[in-house]
Order: sequence, then C-alpha cells, then structure tokens
Amino acid sequence: MDTLLEVKDLRTQFFTQDGVVHAVNGISYELHRGETLAIVGESGCGKSVSVLSLIRLIPQPPGKIVGGEVWFDGQDLLKLDEDDLRRIRGNRIAMIFQDPMTSLNPVLTIGQQVEEALQLHLGMSKHQARQRSIELLEMVGIPDAAARIDDYPHQFSGGMRQRVMIAMGLSCNPEILIADQPTTALDVTIQAQIVDLVKRLKNEVGMAIIWITHDLGVVAGLAERVIVMYAGYIVEEAEVNDLYADPRHPYTLGLLRSIPRLDRVRQEKLQPIEGLPPDLLDPPKGCPFAPRCKYRIDRCWEENPPLRVVAPNHRAACWIDVTDVTGAQD
Repeated sequence: MDTLLEVKDLRTQFFTQDGVVHAVNGISYELHRGETLAIVGESGCGKSVSVLSLIRLIPQPPGKIVGGEVWFDGQDLLKLDEDDLRRIRGNRIAMIFQDPMTSLNPVLTIGQQVEEALQLHLGMSKHQARQRSIELLEMVGIPDAAARIDDYPHQFSGGMRQRVMIAMGLSCNPEILIADQPTTALDVTIQAQIVDLVKRLKNEVGMAIIWITHDLGVVAGLAERVIVMYAGYIVEEAEVNDLYADPRHPYTLGLLRSIPRLDRVRQEKLQPIEGLPPDLLDPPKGCPFAPRCKYRIDRCWEENPPLRVVAPNHRAACWIDVTDVTGAQD
C-alpha cells in the first residue's frame, strides 16, 4: 500500500516541577493513503499527545519532542521551519479537536472561522471563501447553512458545533484528517451521526484518517487498522477484525472484555481491568502493564517487551502468547 505518513521512534516528554513525564515512549507506525487508523487506550496513555506531536502542537514549554521522525511527502515534519510547517498544518494535514465547546472562538461567527483557512491556504477572495463555507456547512449536514453562517458558536448545539469543526477540517481537502476524540463530549445518538458523517465524507474526499478514541465500540465500524497504546507505548497493532477476533496483548484482551457485546446470544459479565496505569513521572523498569496483568511472568518485571510480529499484519509487545494461557478466545 502507498504509505502517506511514517512515524519513527517518536518520543515526547513534559518537563514539570515534579519531574519528567514520559508521555510518548518511542512509537513507530505507518498511515496508508485513504486508510482509517484508530489509536485507542485509556485516558493518559499518550494517544492525544502522540498526534499533537506529529504537527508540533505540543505546548513548549513544558512539552518537548525529544526524539523521532515524522515523514510526510518526503519531509520530516519535526525538522521543518515554522513557516513551512504552517503551510502543511491545516491545509494538507487537518485536525478536529476533542471539545467543540471550547475549540471554536466564541467572538467570531462560524463563517469567519471556516473562511479563514480558505483565504489563508487556498488564496480565495472573501466572496469565494464565503460561498465555499456555505457548501462545506451543507456537506456536513447543517440545515439552512446560508442563513446560519453568520451565527456565533453559542447559537449551535454540541453536535452542530462538532459538524462545524469537521467542515473546518475538510475545508482545504486535506490528505490526512486527525480526529482527536471528536465524539467524547456528545451523547450516543449524536456520536453515531458524527461517525457516519466522517465515514461518508472520507469516501467522498478520499482522505486518510487518524481517529483517536478510548471507545473500542466506535472503532469496530470505522477503522481498518487499530493501534492500542498503554503508558506511552504501542502494545498492539492489527487490522480491526483480527484485533477483535484474536487479541494478543493482555491489555487489549482486558479492554475487549470490559465492553458489552451485541453479537452474543448470552451476555457474560463485564470484567474491569483491575488497578491503575503507571505513573509516567516514574515509569516502571519492565512491562508497564505487568502490575495489572494476570498472566505476567518474572521476566515482565525486569524487561519491557519489544513490539514483534505475532501473525500476518499483527504486532504485539508481550513476553507470552496470550492465546496459550487463555485458551481459545470467546
């Protein structure tokens, strides 16, 4: 497949009064053209920091990208000067942020905020940008867009504000759209509408998507490939059907066992993952999941396992074969 983005050994840390927070610890992956890649994990596992690092939106200080490479169109984004990066960011790589309530500027109209990128990146006139903004708002399902373009964010519901954010993200026909937990603040019905909208727009526009979420239920119908993160590391990576059918890391297995399944005749009791994630100010020596893992062995306390191939197009970071100790998966 045609690789669009390649991340190599990315490391991001935050330098605080209490010490160094090891937020992202040497992750590597590829994004293919037209693909939807989901990055999942608990809050605080580093998934949002990892994608903000790709386009250098980490607040510096206290944050700092301390190592790695991010290759896009033959260029390492981490080495570009600010002007060159700004030409890519918001234009060829766009981002939808987590909370539509705070991501929009409350004192500018919706039209002003959508038009800005069109004028900046595509050189449109004020009139051209306004007409294109109305088309974009219609495309993302905002009714009577021509009349609402001069409204302010507080006049829109949460779901409608998120649609505006998607319209802004799509305004320059990006090659990559990064969606950082875009449905977290919305109710379940609106979540489903936003996911369906993004899937439809992806097919129309042909862009690649990186979708950040903690909700494995959303991932099943949206992504082609899934990366599971824990404590700043990638612990498993697989095609979406393989991940659900044959999880190879105890953490992934725990995530799947903690969500209800609608494809079962008899529902089993949900099993929470006991314990808490490690303190990233003082990361453990061995596998970061070892204190919470019921399958751990002595080696897990001493050495953090590398990500290795366990099946075709399937990698996991574990010293044991989970299928051996759990038996046949349900």
